[in-house]
Amino acid sequence: MVDQNKERRIGFIGIIIYEPEISYLKLNEILHEYSSIIVGRLGLPYRERNLSIISLIVDGSNDEIGAMTGRIGQIPEITIKTGFAKLLPD
Repeated sequence: MVDQNKERRIGFIGIIIYEPEISYLKLNEILHEYSSIIVGRLGLPYRERNLSIISLIVDGSNDEIGAMTGRIGQIPEITIKTGFAKLLPD
């Protein structure tokens, strides 16, 4: 029997959205599609600079997280960075 937790990763994703009124709908569609791997979400508007910042905590496979971040990264008004927790030995 395969331990499903071994195939899953805990990570965080930082998203900076330039001109949020242009890209929010597309971003939220993608986040909704991957809501099963999103543990937490914090979003803050930075009106003085006309951008928004979203932090996500995720728990999913490399393929799931990579697919989600790849799609988000294709939105021109968005910068995205991902980090993962270290894998601990058994």
